[in-house]
Amino acid sequence: MQSTVAQPSAPADLDLTRMRRDRLAKLVVAMDEHAMDALVLSGTGNVHYAVGSTSMASDAGRAFQEPTIAIVTRKGPHLFTPYPEGAPPELPADQVHGSLYPEFPEGVDAMADVLRNLLGGGEHRIGFDDMTAVAHDRLTSIAPALTIADAGEVLGPAKLCKTDDELECIRRAQHINELAMYDVLDALRPGVRQSDLTGLFLRRIYELGVTANSIDPIWQVTPDSIAHGPYTVNGDVAFPTSTTDRILREGEMILVDSGVVYEGYCSDFGRTWFAGDYEPTPRQRDYFRRWKDVIERVLSITRPGTTGLELNRIAREGETGRRPWLDHFYLVHGLGTESAEMPFIGTDLGEEFDESIVLAPGMVMVLEPVIWEDGHGGYRSEDIVAVTDDGYRLLSSFPYVPFEQEAVRW
Repeated sequence: MQSTVAQPSAPADLDLTRMRRDRLAKLVVAMDEHAMDALVLSGTGNVHYAVGSTSMASDAGRAFQEPTIAIVTRKGPHLFTPYPEGAPPELPADQVHGSLYPEFPEGVDAMADVLRNLLGGGEHRIGFDDMTAVAHDRLTSIAPALTIADAGEVLGPAKLCKTDDELECIRRAQHINELAMYDVLDALRPGVRQSDLTGLFLRRIYELGVTANSIDPIWQVTPDSIAHGPYTVNGDVAFPTSTTDRILREGEMILVDSGVVYEGYCSDFGRTWFAGDYEPTPRQRDYFRRWKDVIERVLSITRPGTTGLELNRIAREGETGRRPWLDHFYLVHGLGTESAEMPFIGTDLGEEFDESIVLAPGMVMVLEPVIWEDGHGGYRSEDIVAVTDDGYRLLSSFPYVPFEQEAVRW
């Protein structure tokens, strides 16, 4: 079969200082539009978006124990971090501070003092992306002039459409992810353990220059029947399941998923493979053909002005009964400083929500339909596209082996 895999988009210039400046400007505009005087951000992706800082890659528990927090006002951001060396070079030294600890009353008191010093007296509306129980209980009592709001009102619009620098970071993250996956695919043989593939993948991505790994790599052995488990509350295919030291066997269907980080931006890789030199059956090839048809239908109308509801409906055309994606996921999710962020299309939020999403240049969409027939299996992959002024461009380029011929490596 002749491969129809698109060529990867060409590398572009990347100016990190410009990117950070442009992001901050978008935040300030959105703060004005939503009447917020400051943002208090503790989510890793949000802090990076607002300030451009990096923190030591570690587990989530350490992130709570030693948090990095950004407080953004119209005059600029302030960073509170145990890793001052991670601050971007253009951030003035007097805007980099020691940690705040909002898990404790003393830390909340210190945060209130910081906000008073930055904003002055009077009433102020502050957006938080998260709050500890102590902060929620204590902050308004010690600072009654502060009104607590949802920082998502600002972050959502600001992050939705990426600049050219942001798109280049995503492209580079995906490029590295896919390069490492060639090594993994070469090693995918009967007798290898899932954890062996993880070790190979992690070593390779760091050799290639990523700054963090965002998703514990998934090499899920998936049975043909939902009844073979594991059990899910919605009765759909269980995905994803955790990687273990399970030994892979000839012909097992492997659902692959991974994500790495380059300068704060995530990639997203998804493919369906088989252990060993396995030739897909005609039925399995038909699942892939149907999956590709869904992708091509969606891409045929991907351009500025198209709504999420239009994408939802065209994806379902020709599919009877079961919709062509997993019930607990979506047809489309966005990608940026988080591995899944707006836009979300095809969720349980319904058609009214999908219709409210209107494609615009700079939006990034991860398309992840799934074709599944219980008792026989199915096909799942993910492709990333960026919406342009007149259509889209692909940010993914890994071939659909073993269903299509392998493309030339990057």
